[in-house]
Amino acid sequence: MSDIVANSLAQIGFGLIPAAPVGLRSGFVGIIGRPNVGKSTLMNQLVGQKIAITSPVAQTTRNRLRGILTTPTAQLIFVDTPGIHKPHHQLGHVLVKNAQLAIQAVDVLLFVVDGSVEAGGGDRFIANLLTHCQLPVILGINKADQQSGEAEEAEEAGEPRSFGRSPLTPHPFDRTYQELAASQNWAVAKFSALTGAGLDELQQQLIQHLEPGPYYYPPDLVTDQPERFIMGELIREQVLLLTREEVPHSTAITIDKVDEEPTITRVLATIYVERPSQKGILIGKRGEMLKAIGSAARQQIQKLIAGKVYLELFVKVQPKWRQSGSRLAELGYRVEE
Repeated sequence: MSDIVANSLAQIGFGLIPAAPVGLRSGFVGIIGRPNVGKSTLMNQLVGQKIAITSPVAQTTRNRLRGILTTPTAQLIFVDTPGIHKPHHQLGHVLVKNAQLAIQAVDVLLFVVDGSVEAGGGDRFIANLLTHCQLPVILGINKADQQSGEAEEAEEAGEPRSFGRSPLTPHPFDRTYQELAASQNWAVAKFSALTGAGLDELQQQLIQHLEPGPYYYPPDLVTDQPERFIMGELIREQVLLLTREEVPHSTAITIDKVDEEPTITRVLATIYVERPSQKGILIGKRGEMLKAIGSAARQQIQKLIAGKVYLELFVKVQPKWRQSGSRLAELGYRVEE
């Protein structure tokens, strides 16, 4: 993060970033966890705007994405990372390496777990990675809204059945995560990234671990990523939502051209896949699938730029791009510094 700090100080010197009020706390919060535990949904909810794509498909996040939350007393820069998992190709190695690097480059870690299931091997693997971590860690139990109040496991644990359970009421699954946190002397927070329940308390816990410091970004900024990057991610999100099987993980998006006219923004983008059969699935019968992806993505991009958008999509085959270091770099995937 040293480059960001140096750049921020330079911008403060030139008057591009205002001086922080006395007592402001600021710093970087790394969000880590297994794939599909709700890390991107959480960051979107915290910053109050959609900057990271979400889908039911695991390993949705590929790039280390920063979201910025500025309050009257703090500026938190959330670093959303790819889910830590056992990689099966070069792309997977890059994603996991970037997530591990994020652990070393932040001020506090938020280890997000899925509270709708009990702690598993993947959670323990990440906990082991953090055994010698010198940073403060908060274990965040997400998906509190998906914990059933009528679950049989409650009775097995000697607890009475509870109907109409509050989203933040203790649940038998919580105990497995609390034991994990206790073994590492971590703080615990419980919340629902989907509904927002418990996020105010989580936010205060995170702020308490930050030191007094400057604004690293202008207070009205919610991400440091350029619009083109987010446009590409919004297109990839629709591919994840509308296609199945091997197609979602085999796609990469490039934004080839953006023309801003007075009344409309014209965007040309290419969806890369690895096999001709995947290209056929993406295009669909009479082009219907590509049209559906484009229509849904266009609506999301219009929300992003607050204006009318014309979106044209192309599909190209790039064989085995996930296995090639050079092709990964061309498509914007590289180990981050």
